[in-house]
Amino acid sequence: MKSFLLLLIGAYAAGSVNFSILLFRILEKGDPREEFSGNAGVTNVYRQAGYLWAAVVLVMDLARAMTIALIATILLPMELVPWIGLGLILGNRFPCFHNFRGGKGVANYLGFTTVIAPLAASIAALSWVATYAFFRIPFIGSFLMVFILAAGTLLACDAPLFGAAGILATVALVYYGHKRNVVDLLEKRKRGKETK
Repeated sequence: MKSFLLLLIGAYAAGSVNFSILLFRILEKGDPREEFSGNAGVTNVYRQAGYLWAAVVLVMDLARAMTIALIATILLPMELVPWIGLGLILGNRFPCFHNFRGGKGVANYLGFTTVIAPLAASIAALSWVATYAFFRIPFIGSFLMVFILAAGTLLACDAPLFGAAGILATVALVYYGHKRNVVDLLEKRKRGKETK
């Protein structure tokens, strides 16, 4: 239990280091949370700084998440591992080092699941690309990707009730982080119908 609690706290602290915010400070571009979606994630970095810097942030998010997942799988029973992923996503979403305003945790969840269920992570990443190519709306691809990641984690961990609860809590947290995107999309659709 001590290892579990230490890893949970460590995952939250690691997730609280937001690479988007730090990168923008280094580049003297201000705060990524002040433009577009107000989110400190890969998509918003792309919108403000382009593909290259978005790729840098993505690789760093993935590498951190994979490292934490690897440590968790070595030190903990598999049924406890999903909770470490939740700790990581909580840190990314509510970073203690950045006034509790961070990203949405999608890239971190992808990296975390890559270690636990690599096939599911590969399918999830491809599904995001395909969904984005069709809809041109990033969060729709993220919703499908997170669903596939959760299913893959559930199967890989062979998680009983406690582990499954950690997976469901992670998915709920990521989905709730996209609430503003869903509301904005529904409002646009509503306005579009009213003008016809």
